[in-house]
Amino acid sequence: MPNEPAIAMIVEDMTCGHCVRTITSAVEGAFPGARVSADLATHRVTISGASDARAVADVVAAEGYTPVLVDAAGAR
Repeated sequence: MPNEPAIAMIVEDMTCGHCVRTITSAVEGAFPGARVSADLATHRVTISGASDARAVADVVAAEGYTPVLVDAAGAR
């Protein structure tokens, strides 16, 4: 997994620390070994250690958020 690219998404409705904890817990629970980094100011969530971007986005959506997958440069 060291060379595995990170998955990035923008989650506009991630607005507080509780949101970050909810998303982090859901993703790490669904993908053991995944690492989640969230930036509240930019609403950007980056996940490493998981390879199926759509499945990760589905987990975030199942928690009630609206993730939009982006590429490494931030394009949607």
